[in-house]
Amino acid sequence: MLLVLGYIIVTVSVFGGYLMIGGHLGALYQPAEILMIAGAAIGAFIAANNGKAIKATFRTFSKLKQTKKYNKNMYMELMALQYKLLSKARRDGMMAIERDIDDPGNSALFAEYPRLLSDPMIMAFLTDYLRLMVSGNMDPFEIDALMEHEIETFQHEAEVPAHALHAVGDGLPAFGIVAAVMGVVHALGSADQGADEMGILIANALIGTFLGILLAYGFVNPVAARIHHQVAEAVKMLQCIRVTLMASLNGYAPQLAVEFGRKALFTAERPTFEELEEHVRASKNTNGTP
Repeated sequence: MLLVLGYIIVTVSVFGGYLMIGGHLGALYQPAEILMIAGAAIGAFIAANNGKAIKATFRTFSKLKQTKKYNKNMYMELMALQYKLLSKARRDGMMAIERDIDDPGNSALFAEYPRLLSDPMIMAFLTDYLRLMVSGNMDPFEIDALMEHEIETFQHEAEVPAHALHAVGDGLPAFGIVAAVMGVVHALGSADQGADEMGILIANALIGTFLGILLAYGFVNPVAARIHHQVAEAVKMLQCIRVTLMASLNGYAPQLAVEFGRKALFTAERPTFEELEEHVRASKNTNGTP
């Protein structure tokens, strides 16, 4: 898991370097500083978000282990499925796929792609707009505008946890300064205990600044950035479906419509034209189309 690996590298680099210069880890353990920083950050997170945003943020943590859910193989499966659906509709009429999209779980066509079938986001988006295409009562431009609006809504909602965590990450250095200032105030109040004791107290106070910055840029903000990347991958999946379906609505053959969808992908996951053509040809043979 890349997130854990990144955390390990951050921890080993920072504390390992500190040990190399002769530092003692015990000096960094300041429970009062940790309480002030962590407590203030959690309180600010709760105050800045409503219940739905807080629940969405906690639900997102379970998805962080998915290093790359939407990869090249997933896109190839999506385009192969769309090709089969559009080919069947073109050959036998749009009503021919009505049973498949109304009950994907019992469709032999969808059963060939269990990874897609197990993804509720993809299945809902794909089947909903195929259902609109089957109805035949909507203008292609209206369907396209509706898809864009739904994708925009999905992206805005899915990025709520990322924005919430990013705000916490931006505030952690400031909370670290607050903890440090409180420590300095305590040190100045103990000036009568001598310079040595006062120096120790000021050093302890500065741990707050260190912890705030480390937690922000080493731990919290990377999680927010990771959520952003995962949302971008999911949005690209929906855009691939949108572009393919719109190409079909505009009269392009299924193989060309799938090519439109290929062009919508990020270059890192985008299959080459030859790879897509070979995959589509294999799907064509499996589907029994000439």
